[in-house]
Amino acid sequence: MFGKSIRMPSPSELLPGRDERMPVPAQHFVSGRTLQPPFPAGLQLALFGLGCFWGAERVFWQLAGVYSTAVGYAAGTTPNPTYREVCSGLTGHTEAVLVAFDPAVIAYDDLLRVFWESHDPTQGMRQGNDVGSQYRSGIYAYSDEQLRSAEASRDAFQHELTKAGYGRITTEILPAPEFYYAEEYHQQYLAKNPGGYCGLGGTGVSCPAGVIGG
Repeated sequence: MFGKSIRMPSPSELLPGRDERMPVPAQHFVSGRTLQPPFPAGLQLALFGLGCFWGAERVFWQLAGVYSTAVGYAAGTTPNPTYREVCSGLTGHTEAVLVAFDPAVIAYDDLLRVFWESHDPTQGMRQGNDVGSQYRSGIYAYSDEQLRSAEASRDAFQHELTKAGYGRITTEILPAPEFYYAEEYHQQYLAKNPGGYCGLGGTGVSCPAGVIGG
């Protein structure tokens, strides 16, 4: 079950999943806030995949203006997958971080900048030593405006990466699919386990300010 698939599964390979949803903790381990909607009025959602979701979630919960975060699975086919199933490469999902944020404090463009600078988006279905379709890079937009901003930021960051000698960005940019919450022990994992594994690493290339969005 723990194969390192570097391709998306064919329809005949997909696991069937289940109807039952994963139980979601009542409170965020760090902030004490809720992990799932409904969130307070005025907040917006963002959804990102950038490798192992343990370290990725920590990147976002530390930002001023981020109300809550949760980890889970996105952009696959198997309904309500388990971690073991996602790691098999036979659900189509990537590990993802759901971010509830206050746009009056932190703009979506700022989240995009953090996203790009926190991982290497040119590696395809891997991040460093983490290999598999569940580690692919993705931005999943909740509005047309987010979609346009994501695409503009990709183009701007590609320009900087190319100058630095990196290849093409492989990040998928899609309308937000259904987000399936991961098991409780994965939520805010690095706060519960400060010495836990984090394979997240950026390129060292800065995403230019003032050119994202539009």
